[in-house]
Amino acid sequence: MGAESNESLDLLSVFLTGIPGLEARQGWLSMPFFTMYVVATVRNILIIAAVQENPALHEPMYLFLSMLAVTEVGVSVSTLPTVMGILWFDARRVDFDGCLAQMFFIHTFSCMESGVLLAMSYDSFVAIYNPLCYTAILTLPRIICMGLGITLKSVALMAPLPILLRQLPYCHTNVLSHSYCLHSDLMQLPCAVTKLNSILGLTIVLATFGLDSLLIVVSYVLILYTVRGIASGEGRWKALNTCMSHICAVLIYYVPMIGVSVMHRAAKHASPIVHTLMSSIYLFVPPVLNPIIYSIKTRPIRQGILTLFCKRELL
Repeated sequence: MGAESNESLDLLSVFLTGIPGLEARQGWLSMPFFTMYVVATVRNILIIAAVQENPALHEPMYLFLSMLAVTEVGVSVSTLPTVMGILWFDARRVDFDGCLAQMFFIHTFSCMESGVLLAMSYDSFVAIYNPLCYTAILTLPRIICMGLGITLKSVALMAPLPILLRQLPYCHTNVLSHSYCLHSDLMQLPCAVTKLNSILGLTIVLATFGLDSLLIVVSYVLILYTVRGIASGEGRWKALNTCMSHICAVLIYYVPMIGVSVMHRAAKHASPIVHTLMSSIYLFVPPVLNPIIYSIKTRPIRQGILTLFCKRELL
């Protein structure tokens, strides 16, 4: 059976799941989901364009913010085809290679987002610890190298996952529990031992999200230690206030991720809609909220976006 499965792997399909118990209301649910996609994509693209067009925003903080916006557009675009396909057309069937490709892009962009958040925490630390040498330390070539390093690391770590999954035999009904393809979901499908895939998946999680989150915590411990040495209360508040947007972005990203992990391990028998809701929050909420938070909290970004619209009116 395994040999037959491998021979016909190119013809294999998987079936995605919508929102359990709300299948009859998918048409109505498509409106808020589509709105979230539009808000996430448009707002993040506006941030990228504002940073690119405005020379005043060619500073490390804003360059890292534009990288974050790129990763969030990537996550949104990766899930858009299958999610909206189910909600609009009830299109649940996806060919296996397409599912593997979606899984790769979702996890790669998520890994990149975690790496960019770590780079932004380092940026905040340097800005507070050594403000006089800030631009000398975080030069444009170094920022580009950091961005390329984050991208290459994410691609290199995630590339083995679809390759290994493609080597396994599939003998059963291939129904996933979400409206998009995730590694943890696809791991349940093969009719063979998936120990190597499990070990690799855990190693990647620890080497990326686990290590990144630990280093972010360390950077903020160092930031707090540095802020304690500032003499005036106003100076301490001003220093901490520069980190507030990033702290919000970190919490918005990691809290849902931890919630999803806890649900998968401690609440396996919870209602399927709860699992779906938690996974949706993890994938959909950060790309929607982060650009809104940075637009509100960061005046130069807000002015840069307004400048884009003023230029269009003049044209």
